[in-house]
Amino acid sequence: MKECKIGVYVCNCGTNIAKVVNVEEVVESLGKMDGVVVARSYKYMCSNPGQEMIVQDIKNLGLNRVVVAACSPRMHEPTFRKALENAGINPYFLEMANIREQCSWVHDDAIEATEKARVLTSAAVRRVKYHEPLEKRSVPMCPATLVLGGGVAGLAAALELGDAGQQVYLVERENRLGGNVGRVDLTAPYLDSARDLLTEFITRANQNPKITVMIQSKLVELGGYVGNFQARVEDAQGDIIELAVGSVVVCTGYKEFDASRIKSLAYGWLPNVITSFELEGMIRKGKILTKEGNVPQYVALIHCVGSRSLEYHPYCSRVCCMTALKYAHEIKSAIPKSYVSDVYIDMHAFGKGCEDFYRRSTEAKTMFLMYEKGHPPRIREAGPDDDCGMFIWVKEQLSGEEIEIPADLVVLMVGMEPREDSEAVAHLVNISRDKHGWFIESHPKLDPVATTTDGVFIAGACSSPKDIPDTVAQARAAAARILAKIAKGEIWADAVYAEVDEDLCSGCRVCNELCPYTAVEYDKVKKRSHVIYAMCKACGACVAACPSGAIKARHFTDQQIFAQIEGVLPWHSNHVS
Repeated sequence: MKECKIGVYVCNCGTNIAKVVNVEEVVESLGKMDGVVVARSYKYMCSNPGQEMIVQDIKNLGLNRVVVAACSPRMHEPTFRKALENAGINPYFLEMANIREQCSWVHDDAIEATEKARVLTSAAVRRVKYHEPLEKRSVPMCPATLVLGGGVAGLAAALELGDAGQQVYLVERENRLGGNVGRVDLTAPYLDSARDLLTEFITRANQNPKITVMIQSKLVELGGYVGNFQARVEDAQGDIIELAVGSVVVCTGYKEFDASRIKSLAYGWLPNVITSFELEGMIRKGKILTKEGNVPQYVALIHCVGSRSLEYHPYCSRVCCMTALKYAHEIKSAIPKSYVSDVYIDMHAFGKGCEDFYRRSTEAKTMFLMYEKGHPPRIREAGPDDDCGMFIWVKEQLSGEEIEIPADLVVLMVGMEPREDSEAVAHLVNISRDKHGWFIESHPKLDPVATTTDGVFIAGACSSPKDIPDTVAQARAAAARILAKIAKGEIWADAVYAEVDEDLCSGCRVCNELCPYTAVEYDKVKKRSHVIYAMCKACGACVAACPSGAIKARHFTDQQIFAQIEGVLPWHSNHVS
């Protein structure tokens, strides 16, 4: 084996690490270990100067292994691997020690935190000696894309891909395109026509020769892996259509909260308590009337129905506040003499133009009443001698008083929640959902449109509540990611994956059932299992479970792991042996 020349680099991460861990003490200790040629610290190792430090040391000192003690490998392992590659050595000769999330952020005692950081880093030094030069492998990239959902997100993604000259299959369950936005009249805060927006999108999609629109259709099976998926779609006639696609964009949207679950709001019992989408239907028809056919004199808008509630959904649905303000404008425009009450918890005016829209709404003589979170308003039917149809009890926060306001029409601003088929869709495309049922992105900040399944992207309100601008931006971001893959013509799979030794495999198929990424297949002819390396995420589940020890995880060999374990044990030697 070639002599190991190891470089150790300890990051201060500003003060994130250095305020708890004595970085220089760690550097001094690690510099004494056998095989360590250089040990340094720097304020931000992930910065360009930090990376350049590593590159120059590799070139000048002949380093062939690198250990970086910094943040989680999930954050910057690709960054440092690229630095090794730029310096001319195999990127998998890197090992990272997490001394931020697993050390400085969870400890207050500086002495103990410093010792833990030293031990974690020395364990990484022992491990890196056994790293092997791994090479990535490529698979061909099919340029066609499957887009699930024909709402704004699906249309935006399909148009971005289709206009770039790539084949798109746009699959929509319903008998029309447009999704939930197709049920809306105007959009906040500029009161633009939703119908005009959708008409343009739908017309362009239908006229684009690269976009195949499949309404009243659904995905029934998805096999394969990134760049080489095989999709089976059931159309309106019940026929199965097989499609070869390289990528999938899930844009299945959301459904509105069922307001009848909140008994105090009397939805489904009092006929003039309606939801926001039911009001949209009235507005689109051109008349706002009670069930009796009368023009309402008192109209109340109640926010956060089903949202920001521990009993139902704790999250904010984001669009309700501005939509309620939009309704106030539309109601005052349609019925100038009406009295509009806006009953809210907090007013969220976070988007571009929304604060000005809020200000204009206050000038339109809307009465704003703030109720306490967790104590929603209660609605009761008015008496025969009252000049209104209902009364709304509110514990008003700004005045501190309990009041009742009159209403002839009550509009419930229902929140967003995942569609009832989200679990089935997640299973079909092999992606995860959070505790609320929304699809989970690969990283909420750094990779918000990708998923843990390579080649499957998410966009729009299927991952969390969002408005139209954010939905379109996310859809186009997903399309851009796909176009970048198509331009390369091939997909490079990570060199870290599991391998099956067919001579040891007994064909028990335990690994087939266990793999969360369906990356392990069974060969019925050979009666042996094998791993599809392009799908494998190197989670190690199959390695640990294999009863015959036939599966090896590249970059996580027994020798590497045992060396790392020995490095953290109190009796271990500080020598790389």
